[in-house]
Amino acid sequence: MHLFYKKLNTMKKDLHPSNYRLVVFKDMSNDYAFMTKSCIDSRETVKWEDGNEYPLIKLEISHTSHPFYTGKMKLVDTAGRIDKFRTRYNKK
Repeated sequence: MHLFYKKLNTMKKDLHPSNYRLVVFKDMSNDYAFMTKSCIDSRETVKWEDGNEYPLIKLEISHTSHPFYTGKMKLVDTAGRIDKFRTRYNKK
């Protein structure tokens, strides 16, 4: 039983991504930003409150702007999808 337990507790090498680092996520609808660890790729950077630069990921919606969390129906249309939908279906 001791060998079985030892096998379960050994971690695999080179399993986790090498680019796991701090990244800033910014909600573009209300300028809310938060920092967390991620391995997502980004071409943009932003200067954070501590004075260091971190990769920036722009979000269309976050918990600060989503109607489920805010309790308000706020319509966020960053790509004009609603207008495209209305013009396409108003013809019929």
